[in-house]
Amino acid sequence: MTEREPLDYAAAGVDTRAGDLAVDLMKGAVARTHDETVLGATGGFAGLVDATALTGMRRPLLATSTDGVGTKIAIARALDIHGTIGQDLVGMVVDDIVVVGARPLLMTDYIACGHVIPRRIAEIVTGVARACESVGCPLVGGETAEHPGLMAPDDYDIAGAATGVVDADAVLGPERVRSGDVLVAMASSGLHSNGYSLVRRVVERAGVPLEAEVPAFGRTLGEELLEPTRLYTRLCLDLLDRLGTGEGTGLHALAHVTGGGLAANLARVLPLGAVGRVDRSSWRVPAVFDWVRVGGGVSWGALEDSLNLGVGMVAVVAPDAVDAALAAIGSSGVPAWVLGDVRLDPGEGAPRAEGAFGASEAAGGAGPSSSDGRVRAITGTKGARGGVVLLSGDYRAA
Repeated sequence: MTEREPLDYAAAGVDTRAGDLAVDLMKGAVARTHDETVLGATGGFAGLVDATALTGMRRPLLATSTDGVGTKIAIARALDIHGTIGQDLVGMVVDDIVVVGARPLLMTDYIACGHVIPRRIAEIVTGVARACESVGCPLVGGETAEHPGLMAPDDYDIAGAATGVVDADAVLGPERVRSGDVLVAMASSGLHSNGYSLVRRVVERAGVPLEAEVPAFGRTLGEELLEPTRLYTRLCLDLLDRLGTGEGTGLHALAHVTGGGLAANLARVLPLGAVGRVDRSSWRVPAVFDWVRVGGGVSWGALEDSLNLGVGMVAVVAPDAVDAALAAIGSSGVPAWVLGDVRLDPGEGAPRAEGAFGASEAAGGAGPSSSDGRVRAITGTKGARGGVVLLSGDYRAA
């Protein structure tokens, strides 16, 4: 019987010392997200947040969300640039709770990897911490798990969860939306973190290296694809503070444009029977989206169903609040414009929800700055039973 070397955790592929080093590298950035409400220090079994502030509310409701970054991580791995992925995560998670009017209380993150590379783990979490700091959300806990044998050594994935609070009297959503409300768009910073399985196939089909300069972008393809998700939390909360939720002058709903595209996400915050009318010609579609369309032979309909096309958040506001909303958003440096409006009880002739353009559009027949004038009526995604969004007009290329 041959003698075997003794096994330990490191020999099995898990290096706890590397994990400890990663924590040491990141803990300063994490600590900067903490304020007087956060109790304890890095390394505890659970994060503690003082909830005393909730006592000033009549009926405090906790809002929670969880998400990841998706296959955008493949771009980060290919370029060995990991510092922006954390902002993508915060955008996907924290901006989902602000849409109900909730103010963030805390966030946690989770990284699974095949092998802990301390510098890379610290780079990812430092990005999460910086984004949390910028939106005023303490990062109070997290976990890095090494999964040798389950994941390849260079593989990793990241997820997060956040909790916020809103008084029941101040919840935003379909119940506040009224006929005549106006849709105000807030520009995205680019692709954000959705549709990258499609985008990566387009990159493969186009045969363009990530390091290649693309004149339309003014930078490399990889830099464009890694552009971090714009964070809207502070902007939306400021908008809520300025406008309130009143019927005549208030902010009534917010739609975070993530997976499923603009129309399907907007429909989620409209009441049943409502029609949100969106004018495609009201903004110029950023160059990266047209690059995806042309480079991959992707139809406008497929783009609308998967990418944000330049709109990252939509505010549904009372008509008298439009000027104030545009001014508030513009003062933050985020481009904003009137996207359309809302009509309730449309009666006879109301648009019927459908899922696709015509055959010529599916084949990519529309021009570079046109949707061929086709009209689409789209219902909500994620199982929501809400209104219908009517897309009409032609897109304008950047």
